[in-house]
Amino acid sequence: MRLSRIIMALTVGLAVVAVPTAAGAAQPQPAPSATTDPPQPPPYPPVVASLTVNRPTIFLGETVILTGTNFGPNETVDISVTVTPLAAPAGGQAPARRSDGSTVAMAPVAYQASAPLNFTAFTNAQGRFTRSYKPSVTGLLTFTATGRESGRTASTELRVLHKKQPLPVTGDSMGTPMKLGGGLVGAGAVMLLLTLAWRRRQRLGGAAH
Repeated sequence: MRLSRIIMALTVGLAVVAVPTAAGAAQPQPAPSATTDPPQPPPYPPVVASLTVNRPTIFLGETVILTGTNFGPNETVDISVTVTPLAAPAGGQAPARRSDGSTVAMAPVAYQASAPLNFTAFTNAQGRFTRSYKPSVTGLLTFTATGRESGRTASTELRVLHKKQPLPVTGDSMGTPMKLGGGLVGAGAVMLLLTLAWRRRQRLGGAAH
């Protein structure tokens, strides 16, 4: 009798201990932390368009080549041109002088009608284009290219100077060399005559002896 009571008490105790354990096992497990998610790859860097000119400085009447890269594929690119006057001579600068001593006024650069100031180019499948341009205006030209579909933009500069003019040949500049040449010819003639006279005298003196 006493043994059966002991077995019953042990059975009840084990049942009481097992109930909380089963309840804890039945509870839902927490979701995994967000920090365990794999890292996301960094975003791609933005594409930057570029515009270059094959020669930074030209003379009026010459042609340059504009090259654009990294624009949208097969798109139209609008190109605008702005003109800035070249720097004028300093206020205290001495005027140019002619050979006769007279001065020449340094007038500001005169501008011709500029055409065109707006034109277009077309890119290939790689977003690249080339476009020739012949300025009809002097000054500092700034080209700005903008893709219609991509919205990408780039700019470059070109300096256009007046054509080099040959220096005029004036009467004064020609007179000095001619005078100097004439003097040398005259001196040579005198020396020749003196030499001939001396030789003749030497011959006559030898014949007398």
